[in-house]
Amino acid sequence: MKKFFVLFAVCLLGLLSSCGTKPAAERTDCGLKVGIVFDIGGKNDRSFNAAAWEGVQRAEKELNICLYDIEPGNPTSIEPAMRAFAERNFDLVVGVGFAQGPIMQKVATDYPNIKFAIVDGVIFEADGKTPKQNVASLVFREHEGSYLVGMIAAAKSKTGTIGFLGGMDIPLIHRFNKGYEEGAKAVNPQIKLVTNYVGVTDHAWNNPGKGKELALSQIEKGADVIFTAAGNSGLGAFDAVEQFGRGPNGEANRFVIGVDSNQNAVKPGFVLTSMVKRVDNAVFDAVKEVLENRFQGGFHVFGLDKDGVAYAMDSYNQPLIPADVIAKVEAARTKIVAGDIKVTDAMAN
Repeated sequence: MKKFFVLFAVCLLGLLSSCGTKPAAERTDCGLKVGIVFDIGGKNDRSFNAAAWEGVQRAEKELNICLYDIEPGNPTSIEPAMRAFAERNFDLVVGVGFAQGPIMQKVATDYPNIKFAIVDGVIFEADGKTPKQNVASLVFREHEGSYLVGMIAAAKSKTGTIGFLGGMDIPLIHRFNKGYEEGAKAVNPQIKLVTNYVGVTDHAWNNPGKGKELALSQIEKGADVIFTAAGNSGLGAFDAVEQFGRGPNGEANRFVIGVDSNQNAVKPGFVLTSMVKRVDNAVFDAVKEVLENRFQGGFHVFGLDKDGVAYAMDSYNQPLIPADVIAKVEAARTKIVAGDIKVTDAMAN
């Protein structure tokens, strides 16, 4: 099996000059080599992967690294891609998405001298309790940011019904859903929430057609604001709300809330806000820590207190959200950071 991976590494790295923005073969002055393996949604999903891509690109520009990236296309290609970087003694190997956790568990064990970072995953030693010291686990308090966009959704809703569209039906996405529900009920205790998940496999992240179908179903049930945490599948919800057009005053009749990256510009006027996860900052910081010999394995947690999660405001959505709503959301943000509001973490229950 190892011979296969060595051969794969040689073949793969020979092709990577078209993947990274500046292949290492063309540079001898870079501080370190960084490889990033995306999930099957790809780096142009305008969501989770795109945020990670932004972070490593910034590191390439500002920190003088040699950057390579691999878009596996299917789950079976992730492990050989990750091993290809490790075989070549890369300084840091980044995996995007919780689904890569079991794979990185094996690869990081086989290459204890290679540094790894995983977004939304937690890697332990064999005892299942001790964080693996050559892996930085970059995790977020998504429920805190989801609480804030839930408040915005409830304040904006005219029907008293809102929707949540998740990708995989897993605890991580339940965390988004629960925080969203609690934030909405803080504004309107009678609010109704319609929830759907695209699927139970990795393909749930990359099926915008199914995402649109589910979003349309939620709209039929009265939802006029839909929060999507579904990767590339969530883009179907953007198409769904746009399909309902604008009212006489020029404002959209239905709204979507984006996720991970700032998606306000995807369908201007139809995106109420976005629950941003600063995956870009987390990945950038991981690269910087390796470069400065400050790398530490274990948990790296990003919540409202560290601006690891937030709601996006810009020129695209400022006219959509009244100032008094923002004031209430900001007050809640302060209370969450102070511990006065406890948002339920669905992964902890």
